[in-house]
Order: sequence, then structure tokens, then C-alpha cells
Amino acid sequence: MHYSSYHSVDVVNGEGTRCTLFVSGCEHACKGCYNQSTWRVDAGHLFTQTLEDLIIAELNDTRIKRRGLSLSGGDPLHPANIEAILRLVKRVKTECIGKDIWLWTGYKLDELSDAQQQVVKYIDVLIDGKFEQSLADPALKWRGSANQVVHNLTGKASNV
Repeated sequence: MHYSSYHSVDVVNGEGTRCTLFVSGCEHACKGCYNQSTWRVDAGHLFTQTLEDLIIAELNDTRIKRRGLSLSGGDPLHPANIEAILRLVKRVKTECIGKDIWLWTGYKLDELSDAQQQVVKYIDVLIDGKFEQSLADPALKWRGSANQVVHNLTGKASNV
């Protein structure tokens, strides 16, 4: 898997202070996408074990309390990303007690493949649906266009 950027302290992509990983690879090609540089699966940097370990360490760092991990892109549920994302979310749930995981995808929840559903089992908040420029609204919370749906999958998130 490749990634575009990683932010160890982020207060924009989900509730609270978070770690946020923007992965590469997206087949949706939404008109008006603000992150077109992440569409190619090989764009950006190779996601390494070192970065995965750093994310886990930073989620557990008590000097800067982080509520959880946010995964965006690109698309974390792109078929090329499933294996690495599944490994990462399993580690977060096992090694980072009490941390939540938010994930943005252009795929619809009710249309996910079996492999994608394996990832979603570990997600607390899923924002699904392609960005639609004609439905864009900057006043929307956690999503870019009105067709996208915020799914609180565990009931833990308070502001969803």
C-alpha cells in the first residue's frame, strides 16, 4: 500500500485529536475531488512497518492524548489497500485500548465486498459514498456532499 500523507496530530478529520492517514488508490474519480493526487495506487510513499509502528506508538502516547485514528485518501477500501488497512485496524483495536477508528470511502456500506466488510468490522464511524460536487456543502459535518452518509457503527461516537 502507498500513502499520500500522515498527520500525527489532527483535529479536523473526526472527533477529538487524532492520527490521520491519507492512503493512495481510488477508482471513483469524483468530479471536484480535493485530493486527486491520491488516486493512483502507487502515488506518494510506501506504507512501511516502521510507519505502522509509529501510528500505534503515537495513538498510545500519553503526552498528546489522541482519541483515535482516521483513515482517508484516496480510498482506504480500495482493493489494493485492504490487506494493509485490515492489519492496521486490527492492531489499533488490539494495542490501542479505547481508541476509535473513522474511515472515509467512496464505496457504499451496503455494496461492500467480503474483504471490505472484514475491515469495517473494526471501524467505529464509516463515512460512505462518492463525493458529488453538485451536492457539496461546506456546512456538512464530517462529509463533503449531502449524499454521503455518516454511519456510527458502534455507538461510541458522540457527535455523529
